[in-house]
Amino acid sequence: MIRKKLGKNRKNRCRFCTKEGCPRPAFVDYKDVSNLKKLITSQGKMFSRKRSGLCATFQRASGDAVKRARFMGLLPYVGE
Repeated sequence: MIRKKLGKNRKNRCRFCTKEGCPRPAFVDYKDVSNLKKLITSQGKMFSRKRSGLCATFQRASGDAVKRARFMGLLPYVGE
């Protein structure tokens, strides 16, 4: 019996990087709540790099942006 590989060849690309590479300095806007909501779960936890598909620099920058947005009251600390 032949098993199909589901999604093994699909490579996650960082949504913030361009084709030229990773722009420096890495900046993710904490006021852009619609983009930040895609990076957290319904419980309010951050997705891992493997799950979100971000590169390492933008994963760190998005973590800081989520923390700032939580502090400012734009995102909840916990889900409902």
